[in-house]
Amino acid sequence: MSHFIIIRGAAGVGKSTITKELAEITTAKVYQYDQIMKSLGFNFIQGEKWIPLHKYLEADKVMIPKFQKELAENVSLIFDGNFYHYEQIDQLIKQLNCPHYIFTLKANLEECIRRNKTRIGKLADAAVKEVFEITKDQNYGIVIETDNKTTQEVVEEIIKQIN
Repeated sequence: MSHFIIIRGAAGVGKSTITKELAEITTAKVYQYDQIMKSLGFNFIQGEKWIPLHKYLEADKVMIPKFQKELAENVSLIFDGNFYHYEQIDQLIKQLNCPHYIFTLKANLEECIRRNKTRIGKLADAAVKEVFEITKDQNYGIVIETDNKTTQEVVEEIIKQIN
């Protein structure tokens, strides 16, 4: 039976790395919300603290039919993103209407900045800090601390929850 998973949290917390590994194990299809937003022209606007909710909801109107079709074809999906607007998560749950799991990954700010420096397309430290400040107190779904854990350890925690 198909399902979807949301992997959310601050920039640099390890979402994409964990999502990639999780997708290999589960054979789920990955959608990175940063890429969706960019491809639709709804990405971050310089000078704004974050992408407004209405832009995410507009992007979902475009993408949800595609997601519904894939889920109906028994393809499981993983969504990777900050998901700092809970209303967007609620909309996905309602519109996709299938089993789902939501994981919030947490790490301290210094760890997020350190990890960010090692990735392609890294953000400025100030941008990592801004996203961290927005997401640090958000605990939607199952919270997993990633500090001092390997990718494999975090993936194993997620697999235990979805099995």
